Amino acid sequence: MKITREGSIYQLTFFPSWFPVNCYLVDEGNALTLIDTALPFSYKGILKAAEDIGKPISRILLTHAHSDHIGSLDGLKKLLPDCEVVISARDAKLLKGDVTLETDEPQTPVKGGVPKPGQIQTTPDTLVSEGDIIGPFQVIASPGHTPGHIALFNEKTRALIAGDAFQIRGGVAVSGQLKPLFPFPAWATWNKEVAVQSAIKLKKLSPSLLGVGHGKLLNSPEEIMSRAIRQAERALKGGTK
Repeated sequence: MKITREGSIYQLTFFPSWFPVNCYLVDEGNALTLIDTALPFSYKGILKAAEDIGKPISRILLTHAHSDHIGSLDGLKKLLPDCEVVISARDAKLLKGDVTLETDEPQTPVKGGVPKPGQIQTTPDTLVSEGDIIGPFQVIASPGHTPGHIALFNEKTRALIAGDAFQIRGGVAVSGQLKPLFPFPAWATWNKEVAVQSAIKLKKLSPSLLGVGHGKLLNSPEEIMSRAIRQAERALKGGTK
């Protein structure tokens, strides 16, 4: 496990050689919020990092319900039974293994590592949607990778934790745009067109720091995000990526 710190944000990177995954500990003063839970074995490293920081984890905030973001959820909840678990109201369905689509959603199949019904034992404590405030973060609905994907934006520091709305590993890209060196986020994306619209929305926040599920932290990421969006828009129109 590698830990990278930017202010109050600790990026924890777990290293299966072919599939590095990030989650985040955010120092809120008296306690920590964990954003995503990485892989099933990651709970030990997450708890060790929190111990080293010297503060308890009081909240688990999930950007979406894919297996590489909820992998340690049950393990952590068993060890931290009082920890609040937060996910979007929409992706709470995926967490239960329900992949049916709403009537107003594009009817493209949900992809990626969605849990099977009954596989996840943890029941979320809080369901959120666009504009809700959780600790220092505003919830930003950013569907595309999954129907209920959310990003977390700190208006004070302008830090953006964007889940898989963007990838940085293998080359910066909007979710759904294939990067041969790291194709997995693209393969797991529900709807490319919706993902591009969410990426545009996130870029308009003018973040000072971008953290994603796969890849390093980026300072001053606006121009890089804009470039990735332009590439995605051209790809959707059938142009050169």
